[in-house]
Amino acid sequence: MLVKTLLTAVALTAATVAAPAVQPALADEPAFTATVSAVPEDYRARMIGVSWEPGCPVPIDDLRIIEMNHWGFDGTVHDGGQLMVHEDVAADVVAAFGEMFAAGYPIRRMELIEEYDGSDDASMAADNTSAFNCRAITGSPGRFSIHSYGKAIDINPVENPYVKGDTVLPPAGADFLDRDDVRPGMIVKNDVVVKAFKNRGFVWGGSWNSLKDYQHFEAKKL
Repeated sequence: MLVKTLLTAVALTAATVAAPAVQPALADEPAFTATVSAVPEDYRARMIGVSWEPGCPVPIDDLRIIEMNHWGFDGTVHDGGQLMVHEDVAADVVAAFGEMFAAGYPIRRMELIEEYDGSDDASMAADNTSAFNCRAITGSPGRFSIHSYGKAIDINPVENPYVKGDTVLPPAGADFLDRDDVRPGMIVKNDVVVKAFKNRGFVWGGSWNSLKDYQHFEAKKL
């Protein structure tokens, strides 16, 4: 699929968010669009006590909201998807999702974690693709997750569950434990999603040995 890419970057810093390199396409073909903006004052108030509180490892000032369109499981393009990430990785995240869009990779939904009252379990159960959430590592209370830095992303959690021993999160992900039975929305070794993030310095949780976190990508450096 050839996709025309359009990227609108809000001028927040001297850095410019670069559009992913894809081939030009016909005018009637869907275009990937993304904007990057600071967190508005009214939304900051919604975050406090839900996804962020004093003592979290990054200030809200360092976070950015990416709004972008994406392919859905219904084969159509959906507008208004949102991810909150650290400003340091915003450009790379946009580029990676641009490559995924060009490949037609489907995403169930993409909403900020406040829509789920900061609950990672509720977000996963809804098959929601999300990023920033100041919370502990799953199974390790007292240790900040990389999501707390805005430098980790979970994609289609149902199709790409967290698996450690008999624990499968979200529980509906049990239907996707056979990773050789590749279905839409799944992430598998060397596919377009893994390559898009790996080429930008992210580590995939599906490559870990002690557990598998197929939905999870995190930046190598904090």
